Amino acid sequence: MALSKDDILNAIAEMSVMEVVELVEAMEEKFGVSAQAAVAAAPAAAGGGDEGGAAEEQTEFDIVLTGGGEKKVNVIKVVRELTGLGLKEAKALVDGAPGTVKEGASKEEADDAKAKLEEAGATVELK
Repeated sequence: MALSKDDILNAIAEMSVMEVVELVEAMEEKFGVSAQAAVAAAPAAAGGGDEGGAAEEQTEFDIVLTGGGEKKVNVIKVVRELTGLGLKEAKALVDGAPGTVKEGASKEEADDAKAKLEEAGATVELK
């Protein structure tokens, strides 16, 4: 008797993480595929209607603090303003750079945050 998708998913849900990793490796070996190749191919397949294979414009950005700069106090103030973190947490983020200040920000929000952080003396990347 064939197993349904729900039966398979329920069986996987009961496995430990290590068992799932071993299962994925066994499937890759048995079927001659790579899970990473499937993940990379999925966005390309989803955008099949694009002319000339143009990539979609990125709509969400991660704001990554790459350096605190000379005036860390000013940078900490801006990090607190942007994130709502407490003083101790904001200081730890600035001192521990590189670190992500905010994830999933809109283009406008990311550009604004980058400008504020750079004005305070930090170095910032948008990813």
